[in-house]
Amino acid sequence: MFKQVRSITRRCSMVGMAAAILGGVSAGGITGASAADPVRVAFGDIATVETLNFLIALERAKARGVDVQVTFFKSEDVAAQAVVGGQADIGVGTPYALLQKVKAPIRMFFQMSTLRFYPIVNTEYYKSWKDLDGQEVAVHSRGSGTEAIMKLMAQRNGITYSNISYIPGSEVRAGALLQGNVKASIVDAAGHRMLMEKAPGKFTVLPVEGVNATDEALYANTEFLAKNAASIDILVEELLKTWREINAKPASIAELRKQYNLLADLPADLEPEVVPYYEESVAAATFPSNGGSEVSVKDDFAFYALAGQLQGDPASLQVTDFWTFEPLNRALGKLGRQ
Repeated sequence: MFKQVRSITRRCSMVGMAAAILGGVSAGGITGASAADPVRVAFGDIATVETLNFLIALERAKARGVDVQVTFFKSEDVAAQAVVGGQADIGVGTPYALLQKVKAPIRMFFQMSTLRFYPIVNTEYYKSWKDLDGQEVAVHSRGSGTEAIMKLMAQRNGITYSNISYIPGSEVRAGALLQGNVKASIVDAAGHRMLMEKAPGKFTVLPVEGVNATDEALYANTEFLAKNAASIDILVEELLKTWREINAKPASIAELRKQYNLLADLPADLEPEVVPYYEESVAAATFPSNGGSEVSVKDDFAFYALAGQLQGDPASLQVTDFWTFEPLNRALGKLGRQ
């Protein structure tokens, strides 16, 4: 599949980079024996343009003595199972359905991004949501925000897909659309822009209204969060600082990428997408400057219930069954709200 080999190569290089062990502790870092405990992050995606801000925050946490080790999994549900099974400490995603089903002592603790995706169809075959009735669509992974959006739109438009296929990586799905291997999918801003530029008139974006929910969040076992509070506090602080810096000046992502030597083998045709992706995402308020809130969680309840990933009346769901805001509140107390 288009760019798949390069994506795997990029994933492997990022895993090697993220597994580096930090020996010393810088000013403002961790002190004591807990500094030696690794923080194992399970990421259900490949490392690409849309993850740059997260990778920057991880590098900054490392510089303060947090031994972050990242493993990239093929999907969000596999990453979530790693956290549930104890093979990883922190996951990235929105495992609402899993948490409600297994009732594991796992809680989300930082809202990284809100949903900003583009359902795309090849106009040679489809032009509207109704045209997708009985057809196949491709999304990121099982339980992902992309799947939730596509299921919600099917419900709202009274249609049923013949199949939902799972293709991790927005750029991979965009490449599949370009090659004609996929005729209907959902991509991020960078993928949307690439499709419109490389094949003008071939694709159209289907309308999405009233979607306001978390796309990516960090989550962990509550025992791990309590035992490793010092490491978690540093991580959350660096996430907030990085998000705020990029929100204030999206173009800074290019210099930060160079500074931390991230995505060194990014394909040349994606280089021009880095800054525009963050400019567009910041303009759409994709990266929350305060890491989420009870209000944003209730928006999640409404969205994921409509999409069929949460059961029951959204108004009856309890925020504390899915989220803990203790680490975030400590960071906001130190850095202030914006």
